[in-house]
Amino acid sequence: MHDNLITHTIPARLLGLLTLMRPKHWIKNAFVLAPLMFTGEFVNIHAVSHAFFAVLLFCLGSSATYIINDMHDVDEDRRHPVKSRSRPLAAGIVNLPMALILLAVLYAALLCGWFFAPQVVLVVAAYMALNVAYTFVLKHQPVIDIFTIAICFVLRVYAGAVALSVPVSAWMFVTTLCLALYLAAIKRRQELIQSGTAGRKVLEKYSVALIDRYAEMSATCALVFYGMFVMSAKPQLIITVPQVLFGLFRYWYGVEALDNGESPTEALLTDWQLLLTVVLWVAACLWALWPVQG
Repeated sequence: MHDNLITHTIPARLLGLLTLMRPKHWIKNAFVLAPLMFTGEFVNIHAVSHAFFAVLLFCLGSSATYIINDMHDVDEDRRHPVKSRSRPLAAGIVNLPMALILLAVLYAALLCGWFFAPQVVLVVAAYMALNVAYTFVLKHQPVIDIFTIAICFVLRVYAGAVALSVPVSAWMFVTTLCLALYLAAIKRRQELIQSGTAGRKVLEKYSVALIDRYAEMSATCALVFYGMFVMSAKPQLIITVPQVLFGLFRYWYGVEALDNGESPTEALLTDWQLLLTVVLWVAACLWALWPVQG
């Protein structure tokens, strides 16, 4: 019986350790690839390898921050109706020593990355430091919490530019910031609607009407700045503007009608129309930006 228990427990704990790293959320690190695409360097195998190595480093760094967050919030998560089952530490699938060992392994991997891409690791370190500040302090500060989440996406784009040693248009940075503010605001809106102020203490400072205004303003600015970026720097991308519009409309539809949005990752992965829109947008960008030979 004891051997049987071990056989069943070890795979469960290994799965729990993987879940603790939140691999589904690695999709956010696709923002690191934005400079690779918009500079047209995606036909350069060396640039591609450098960009994807930066993505790998960000996956390691983001997983480390998730572990720190889960360790900090474990008692609160145990009282949450969903997180008490979905978070490995709160559910008791993974214990604290195991989480600390995994965290040390991730830090060691990032340290190894320093020898290959030190500038990118510095950006990842800044991202991790900001997330630690968010976990302990900033997530309790209204407005600052939303901007912190958004800045993390901007750092991803910056890491992609650093990996390629290329400048990035200011339009790209401000568009990324506005889009991330939109997603962060929607996340807070859905948390407030679905869990009330019990989900996060900072939600006591918000109202649905206020967050709706934040979201609408951010979405509008994202679209305007993206359009300005296209018209001023990449006019060949004009074909992608309708896709961006549709994506924003579809995401808001998912929030209002399908009750998505608390997790942008889940919203993307569970809505085939939204996912197809992103795929088509990427394909259109690659087609429009493909370098002309000769």
